[in-house]
Amino acid sequence: MSDGNSLVNLGDLTRPATVLIEKISDAVGALYLPRQIRRIAKAEVEAEKIKALANIEITEIQQRGIVRFIEEQGRQQENMESVTEQSIPELKEDAKPEDIENDWLASFFEKCRLVSDKEMQSLWAKLLAGEANSPGTFSKRTVEQISNLDKSDAQLFTSLCGFGWVIGDIVPLVYDVEQEIYNEKGIYFNSLKHLDDIGLITFNDLGGFVRKKFPKFITVFYYGTPINIEFNQDEDNKLQIGKVLLSKAGQELAPICGSVKSDEFMEYVLNEWLKLGYAISSPLRKK
Repeated sequence: MSDGNSLVNLGDLTRPATVLIEKISDAVGALYLPRQIRRIAKAEVEAEKIKALANIEITEIQQRGIVRFIEEQGRQQENMESVTEQSIPELKEDAKPEDIENDWLASFFEKCRLVSDKEMQSLWAKLLAGEANSPGTFSKRTVEQISNLDKSDAQLFTSLCGFGWVIGDIVPLVYDVEQEIYNEKGIYFNSLKHLDDIGLITFNDLGGFVRKKFPKFITVFYYGTPINIEFNQDEDNKLQIGKVLLSKAGQELAPICGSVKSDEFMEYVLNEWLKLGYAISSPLRKK
């Protein structure tokens, strides 16, 4: 986009990418059309054109306002196109961008057009691709919450999701906030309280949370690695899952936040479960 022109040639794109760009253009205004985006350096020329076409006199301060407006629109268009470009490699062959609601797209681009940080743009791009791959995955409420995230908030949430296990849904297993294995990733009482305050998690440092009604044998997953748990009773078993639950927005954001697994943490959790009396079998440990 540094040349100020069209980023991509529509003829070189897969069908889902082409449909996505067309869908965005219909919903919020044209993207990627050849020569459509003028260089910001032409802002003063554009201001003069506006003045001439309107056939009115404008003051110097009004002209500066017009220039500023054009520059702002250029930056925002650049942000929108950057997010869209980054989303394209994330599209699946069976994506259905044509089914994204126009209102959702309008809300999405109203927020992401203000995002110029490349790391945050990457998150927005994954959000867009995820919605295109499976329309309805992300609510407008989640888009609104993500728009209010600082970069540090997003990084903190990503660190927390590195502790996430799939136990039905995604559960960050935080058993003791004073343990170094959490602290070295920036997870403390205060940071969890902050994520609770901004609506990404529910944090209960007193009693923690328990999942109930499990049969004698269950399988849970840590980044695709299956862990088999055997309880003492034949039915109605309980699994302690720590002090943190993800909110609805947190559940939607967790799969795309870019978190990574830790073999050290996996071993830590297996040891915690053994202390709780669960029988464990996994690729790392035999029962």
